[in-house]
Formats: sequence, C-alpha cells, structure tokens
Amino acid sequence: MSDEPSVLDFPSRPGGVDPELVHAVEALLFASGKPLSAQRMADLLDVGRSDIVQAVRVLGQRRAETGVVVERIARGWQLRTAPRFGPVVLALRGTQPRRLSKAALEVLAAVAYEQPCTRGDVEALRGVDSGGVMKTLLDRGLLKLAGRSTLPGRPLVYRTSSDFLEMFGLPDLSALPTLAEREELARQGEGEGDAVPALLDDGQPDDGGGEE
Repeated sequence: MSDEPSVLDFPSRPGGVDPELVHAVEALLFASGKPLSAQRMADLLDVGRSDIVQAVRVLGQRRAETGVVVERIARGWQLRTAPRFGPVVLALRGTQPRRLSKAALEVLAAVAYEQPCTRGDVEALRGVDSGGVMKTLLDRGLLKLAGRSTLPGRPLVYRTSSDFLEMFGLPDLSALPTLAEREELARQGEGEGDAVPALLDDGQPDDGGGEE
C-alpha cells in the first residue's frame, strides 16, 4: 500500500476534503455517546452526506495506527479504543468485559437471524421457554419491540437493536457470521466455557459514538 497521501487530504485538489470538516467530524464522534450516521453529521454541519463520508475516510486513515480508531458500527461511525489497548483501558476503569449467558446468546442469535420474529419463533428454535431471557435483553436494550404479528393472538414481534450492533462491533446485520462461520466459532469455543461471549464481544468500553 502506498504511503502517498490521498487526494482527499488536499482541499485544493479536485475531490479534496476541507481539513476543518475532518476536524468537525472528529469532534462530533468524540462528543457522541453513540455511533453517528453520515446523514446526522451532514445535518449538523450543513454539508452534503458525500462530504461527510469522505471526511470520515480521511479521519479513519489518519487514526488507523493510533490508540483511538474510527470504526463502522451500527450503521454509522464511532471512535473506539484500538483493540490492542482494550485490556489496559479496562484495567484503568476497573471493569471487566461484558458477558452474556449462553441462553442470552442463543436468544440473540435466534432473533438476529430470524427477525422479525415472535417469542414463539425463538422458543421453537431453542426448545425451551425464553420469556425471561427476552425480557432481560429488552431491558438491556439489545432487543426491541417491532409491533405485533398477524398470527392469531397478535403476539409481539422482536428485532435486534442498534445497541446489539454496537456491542458486537457490527456495521449492520449483513455483517453477521454465515452459518459456516458460526459452526467454526462453535468448534473453536468447545470446552472453553466463556469463549463464545469473548469471541462475540470485543470487551471494549463504550467510548464514543454512531448511526448511518
């Protein structure tokens, strides 16, 4: 990969990005507690969405080797601790990586791959009552209600939330592992206790913000 700066770094060149716009995007991402979408930043800064996308690209290039990087998360962008510094940041804060129980991971996986779905759909996949786990995940903001089904009794319908994408470091649902990838993760996690949550959760603190 060439070390030559991108044309985007130079506002005087065709297609260049105003450095002040890059700084403004950085300020917004730093101040936000959630991932920020290109459209949200464009509205705040009164510029075109494409200008924001280019500015984020420049910012990402500049921060790529630093301790705080720009990541595509939850249909937006977020400033996050570089993974290599995750353990030391957790030590500073005196916290541990967030963990989910096996049951919670099963429910999240069921909803993520089958959504929109009902509690009955989840329980049919798992073979056990899942009401309590689903309520806990709703309370934690990892699941959200998405109306009611047209099935008899009009049961509630569930989807995963943007917090779900943020927790697992996913840009959007298309980034979910395929069936083959999930089976490989499961094989890697056999006999390793909490290995599956560790593989799914990067363990980073919530340190900055995004949407698309």
